[in-house]
Amino acid sequence: MRKFLALLLVSFVIAACTSSQITSDSVAPKPKVELTSDSEVVLMSEVQWEDLNPARGDKSPQAGTLWGSRTGSGAGGFLLKPVDGFESPPHIHNIAYRGVVISGTIHNDDPNAEKMWMSQGSFWTQPAGGVHITAAKGNNNLAYIEVEDKFGVLPAEKAFSSAEKPINVDVSNILWIDNLEMPAVSNGTKVAFLWGRPQDNHLYGTLIKLPAGFSGKINSQGSTFHAVVIQGKPQYQVSSDTDIKTLEPGSYFGSKGNWVHQVSSKAGEESIIYVRTDGKFDVT
Repeated sequence: MRKFLALLLVSFVIAACTSSQITSDSVAPKPKVELTSDSEVVLMSEVQWEDLNPARGDKSPQAGTLWGSRTGSGAGGFLLKPVDGFESPPHIHNIAYRGVVISGTIHNDDPNAEKMWMSQGSFWTQPAGGVHITAAKGNNNLAYIEVEDKFGVLPAEKAFSSAEKPINVDVSNILWIDNLEMPAVSNGTKVAFLWGRPQDNHLYGTLIKLPAGFSGKINSQGSTFHAVVIQGKPQYQVSSDTDIKTLEPGSYFGSKGNWVHQVSSKAGEESIIYVRTDGKFDVT
């Protein structure tokens, strides 16, 4: 049975603090907010849904691609939308994946494990080849799933071993810090490190917590930057003061190269955003 892990995040943060790729006061790239081929915004209302596993017919959860490809080669990110009471049969996947709960509650574990329901903001990983079940409870179950290559569902009989171990991190065990250097950031932004190596241009994943009433910029300097709203309804300024999009949970924005994403949180409502990148970013 898996255990909810906090120590893993503690060790990850300690390692990350020694070589930061996230800064609070680095020089920001030149502002550029118009949407082009190098940037994209996908609203939750614009997501195109299809069956995750067509072989299961109407019992299949729905899946909606946000970036990349779920069924083709290369990395991708998509939304998973199972109905209340959904429980998959034991199965495996051909590759590993990561998940963040956006709404409702999700269980993902060994078929014989006691149910451990993960709520909004929880994080989990599923290694390739490992037999498990996925279940959902609630009227609006939604999770963000991230893969590094073509994603497939296979029967449990095709299980194979992997060096990776599954991880479930309940939202109550997410470790928030002010920034990698630890002193408080004046704008109240906090980060939580989930996976990867936040140094030397390696891919890594974090959560960003924007305080209520925040208005500022996320300055991305990596070759790739993918962001998904987990909590709150931040606003995203596209190209002018009047061209503003409200990002419901499950909405996405991303960019390539140096980019400035202008975002704000509503008064009385903090926002949490999952970020996958391979370079520095700062929040100012």
